[in-house]
Amino acid sequence: MNNKLNSATTDYNQCQLVSLSLLRLFIGWHLLYEGMAKISNANWTSAAYLLDSKWIFSGLAKWMVTNPNVLGVVDTLNMWGLTIIGMSLMLGLFSRWGCFAGACLISLYYLSLIHISEPTRPRLI
Repeated sequence: MNNKLNSATTDYNQCQLVSLSLLRLFIGWHLLYEGMAKISNANWTSAAYLLDSKWIFSGLAKWMVTNPNVLGVVDTLNMWGLTIIGMSLMLGLFSRWGCFAGACLISLYYLSLIHISEPTRPRLI
């Protein structure tokens, strides 16, 4: 086990290790900040974001907005998820789980707002 851990850290030079650590701290700070901003604002809701959904999850997002109980659960999970993931990355506690959860959360954000349009055809004169 120790040899595996040591070989993983020796593959990177000192500059790369510092850069990766700083990147983890900055991303953790951003997620923590966003989570705390949402928690501290009593009127915050994800309804407007969900209503703007356009692609794969648009039907699910609109269903969540129409059900106030589901929307409350989604809002709570979003606020506390961002906060806990940010703390995990900043403190280095369960950082692998935090990285995985953060990647999943950001992927859901991306997949809900992306809009793939029909390719445009060139006009014939």
